[in-house]
Amino acid sequence: MIPHPDPTQETLVLNMGPQHPSTHGVLRVLLKMDGEYVIEAEPVLGYGHRMHEKMGEVRSHNGFYANVGRMDYGGALSFAHGHVLAVERLSDIQVPERAEYIRVITTELNRVASHLLWIGAFLLDLGAFTPILYSFDDREIALDLLEHVTGARITFSYFRVGGVCNDIDEQFIEGTKKFIKRMRERIPMFHKLVTGNIIFRKRVEGIGIIDRDMALRYGVTGPMIRGSGIPYDIRKVEPYSVYPEFDFDIPTYDEGDCMARHKVRMDEIEQSLRIIEQGLEKLPDGPVMMEKVPKKVKSGPGDTFMSVEAARGELCYYLATDGTDTPYRMKIRSPSYSNLSILKEVTSGILLSDLVAVMGSMDLVIPEIDR
Repeated sequence: MIPHPDPTQETLVLNMGPQHPSTHGVLRVLLKMDGEYVIEAEPVLGYGHRMHEKMGEVRSHNGFYANVGRMDYGGALSFAHGHVLAVERLSDIQVPERAEYIRVITTELNRVASHLLWIGAFLLDLGAFTPILYSFDDREIALDLLEHVTGARITFSYFRVGGVCNDIDEQFIEGTKKFIKRMRERIPMFHKLVTGNIIFRKRVEGIGIIDRDMALRYGVTGPMIRGSGIPYDIRKVEPYSVYPEFDFDIPTYDEGDCMARHKVRMDEIEQSLRIIEQGLEKLPDGPVMMEKVPKKVKSGPGDTFMSVEAARGELCYYLATDGTDTPYRMKIRSPSYSNLSILKEVTSGILLSDLVAVMGSMDLVIPEIDR
């Protein structure tokens, strides 16, 4: 590492992207290099901006269902959960208990699928091809289960203001129980194949260290802040939905490097399986939608703020309305956008090859940033 490059040496300006395999979308990183060492890495955003917030201000609450899945395609149900909870809070709508359990079960299943997507893509960025075959093999089963109940595999429009559009059945319940058993048997294999692999360890241990102070200064969330030893998880610190009914832990590691963020996500898969299992055991009977849902969901004049724990960190919705079924202001705080702000400081002085590891450990979803 070269914390202070030699000013007498020639520097090179290099574009990483906007089309580059390791950026997982249309992201450009403007690099100032001293040989193979990064002096400065400046993210350049906006290549795929689609104005989701503005669309939320010209569409009704119900008309925004399809947008949420187009932001974070890896963990779309968390984005949907945050949106419907915000509207329900604003409109004082009470959701049937069974619907909330189903929301949590499907969201956590989607979180597992998202982390499996991440581990495969992360290792592929680092030059390992085998892990993505295993992780996608498991992820396909999770997506099959979600497709059975939601009708989609990635960009879900399953949640509704007042509940969910479709109840789960015995096929989904039994299939999910089998998936939980399968994943618990597969996780040790992933640790043996990846976590304990000496080549992987050399690429990620001690690389991209984010200490507690840096994490707090930049406001990073999700596995990134928990990889720096801070047990911050919205499901625990600001409980919502029926999460207080479940017993689960918040994995943390103090090292703050790429390996710590990897281990946090692997542990989170286990915790999500615990939540899903408890949800299926406690699943109450009853309707999955409130009675007499109005076609136009209106609320009195006012505003509201809702935070949920998405796969990549804290997701926030701010809605302001004047009493119609269309908010006049929508603001979304997406975790990838906030987490990316730390890139410049954490990558100063590292090798170009290590920059790929650091960005991979952030688990960036670019449509979530360019929303």
